[in-house]
Amino acid sequence: MKAIACTRYGPPEVLEVREVEKPTPGKNQICVKSFATAVTASDCRVRAFRFPLWNPMILMFRLIIGITRPRRPIIGLVLAGEVESVGTNVTRFKPGDQVYGMTGAGFGAYAEYICLSEKACLVKKPSHMSFQEAAAVAYGGLLAGHCLDKADIRSRKKVLIYGASGAIGTAAVQLARHFGADVTGVCSTANLDLVKSLGAETVLDYTADDLTGRQERYDLVLDAVGEDKSSELKRQCRNALSETGQYLSVDDSLLKSRAEFLTLINTLMESGQFRAVIDRSYPLDQIVEAHRYVDKGHKKGNVVITIQDQDA
Repeated sequence: MKAIACTRYGPPEVLEVREVEKPTPGKNQICVKSFATAVTASDCRVRAFRFPLWNPMILMFRLIIGITRPRRPIIGLVLAGEVESVGTNVTRFKPGDQVYGMTGAGFGAYAEYICLSEKACLVKKPSHMSFQEAAAVAYGGLLAGHCLDKADIRSRKKVLIYGASGAIGTAAVQLARHFGADVTGVCSTANLDLVKSLGAETVLDYTADDLTGRQERYDLVLDAVGEDKSSELKRQCRNALSETGQYLSVDDSLLKSRAEFLTLINTLMESGQFRAVIDRSYPLDQIVEAHRYVDKGHKKGNVVITIQDQDA
């Protein structure tokens, strides 16, 4: 089968298309024929071995993925495809089920086939959702769902999301609106209309706006870009919390993947309350170009990779 190998850390050019042996599922595993994946910010961090040293949990993660080179050369966190075969003990899925989700620390999504535990963070893909849309919503949906749940979003009435136009931010805006919050989104000038269309009541331009002199106070400020990016407006957002408000960054803890967030997104997409935001789509053999684009840090929503045609 065709896969993308990352045998050393570095720029996008370290990624190589290779022919590798197709995996066989163990007794508690499923084998998924993958049709789409996404290039996430986490994929790019793993490829470049770019992690902050100040966070002890991240340090532990560095040890897990490999210090001198990736322990698992096929990286990639997101998959959307069809179950081809299952192990003898599997009861949750059956061949022919269309699924999507995340692989977790085992990675492996940059390949035509992948074997995962039936307990992996996967859900069945609704028929109305394309494989590309499924790949686009998995990463942001899970991270945004995790962060908002951690912040007890149901008790937060005024929410500000910094980085509202990225993969996590676009999902967070839509999920926060679903839970009844009045959402303010912070993004660049080019993305103001997009964030507004996703449900933000107010949009702020981090290149031009500031909160000096404003009276707004927020029950929750979610930093959806983390420590990689900063601005004067981000500092002002942190200072604009209400007395009982919470500032939460996506860098604050490792993701606990819970399939229930994807199940919620399935329901919301079916009712028209959530949509996948796809900036660009590339074929698998253009993975280097896709990583170059994501490395620039200006993508809107998600960058999707088509691994193979559904009819192949």
